[in-house]
Order: sequence, then C-alpha cells, then structure tokens
Amino acid sequence: MEKENIETVETEEKKGKKVKKNKHLEELEQKVKLLEEETLRAKADLINYRKRKDEEVSNLLKYANADIIMSLLPVLDNFERVINNEVSDDLKNYLEGFRLIYNQIKDILASNDVKEIEALDKEFDPVYHQSISMRKDESKESGIVLEVYQKGYTYKDKVLRPAMVIINE
Repeated sequence: MEKENIETVETEEKKGKKVKKNKHLEELEQKVKLLEEETLRAKADLINYRKRKDEEVSNLLKYANADIIMSLLPVLDNFERVINNEVSDDLKNYLEGFRLIYNQIKDILASNDVKEIEALDKEFDPVYHQSISMRKDESKESGIVLEVYQKGYTYKDKVLRPAMVIINE
C-alpha cells in the first residue's frame, strides 16, 4: 500500500513538473511570438523609412535647379519691361540686342522645363494666380483674369511663382 502511495505522490509530482514545464513552454512561445511581431514591425518601419528617403532624394534631385531659376526670373522680368517700352531710333539697335538676350534666356528656361503660366482671359485659379486687384468689366464673366501684372512660372510640376493678376469682379 505504501508503494502505491509513493507512486501516486511521485506521479503527482511529475504531473506538477509537467504542468510547470507546459506553462514555462507557453510563456516562451508567447515571448517568441512577441519578438517575431516586433521584428516584422521593425522591418516594415525600415522599408517605409527607405521609401520616404528615396522619395526625398528624388525630389531634391528633381528640383535642384529651382533656386537658380527663381533668381533668373526677375532678370527676365526686367528684360521684358525694357523690350515693351517705346524707344528712340538711336536705341532700337540696343533694344534688338535685349530682345535676343531675352529670347535666349526664355529658351534656356524652357529647355529646363520652366513654363510660363497662362493667365490672361483665363479663370482665376489660386494655385497659379495671385490676385492683386479687382476691376469690373461688363464684357467678361466674373472671376476672369483681365490683366497680368507679373508673369508666373512653373518648374516641372511645381509652381515657382504664381502670376500676379487683376481679376474681374
């Protein structure tokens, strides 16, 4: 009888150890699952980080010349002002030289994806136009650009400078 009691106690002790081992194993399995999930999240974060960085570098390269182009636009404006003024016969040769330089600058900008924003007689668009004044013209619809005070330009798909315009009330 004592032998049976001893065996029963031993069996219960083994069961207790098995239960402890099973709990320990379950805990370890949960830790492994958590670590796997953390690893997957870290990989996803790294992939997203790389994508963001690649996009930033791509945009930097795409718009690298924007500052140079922006600094050329006032020069282009000044050439345009000189060309559009009336001059005496003595200055006509100089004016022709200015026209050639002006056209050369415009060609260089155009070859670098700089485009003039068309505004005159177009509907006002706050993305491409900046209203500086309003005027009433009965012959045109409301919101139409009546006059362009300063030309606007885009560089690739980005607005470098909006056109400064006067719009119809």
